[in-house]
Amino acid sequence: MSSYNLVKMQNKLKKELDDARFIHTLGVMYTAASLAMCYGEDLERTSVAGLLHDCAKCIPNPQKLKLCEHYKLPVSDIERKAPHLLHAKLGASIARDKYGVDDSDILNAIRFHTTGRAGMSQMEKIIFVADYIEPGRTKAPNLPQIRKTAFADLDLAVYLTLRDTLIFLEEKKTNLDNQTIVAYNYYEEFLAERED
Repeated sequence: MSSYNLVKMQNKLKKELDDARFIHTLGVMYTAASLAMCYGEDLERTSVAGLLHDCAKCIPNPQKLKLCEHYKLPVSDIERKAPHLLHAKLGASIARDKYGVDDSDILNAIRFHTTGRAGMSQMEKIIFVADYIEPGRTKAPNLPQIRKTAFADLDLAVYLTLRDTLIFLEEKKTNLDNQTIVAYNYYEEFLAERED
């Protein structure tokens, strides 16, 4: 099993991100670590996923498109028009290539941290929620409720995050990844079945 040098990764990453993004990244890493402790998830691996979740965020958009070609990543028409949406899937490739991460759970947590997906692993759910609730976030609606819920019922926190994300994106009339809708429907059904 791989052991990761978080300090070395952090120093390398600091050079790749602007200051605000780096502070957000540390917030996600610490929030993810707290959730990992709460749910018995591997602390080191979850911290790596939190640290690297936005590793491709500050790459200029034209370069994001070129790197997707390099890594043979499929790019949808929506992503071509809005290349900032590529940072998650591209981030998984960069985490593998530049940071030596070969753990598929970590890579999936990075890949799906913006859209979510149906049937996420516990680590994927932790990174998805941590990105939304980290201490630097202030604008999202229902943030206090989701922060509290995250430490009591991770699946409900995932559902609430997906719900509020969809509402926000619909109000903003921005590009919506179908995967987010599929994930929302999945967790809505999952929670309804759990109640029965």
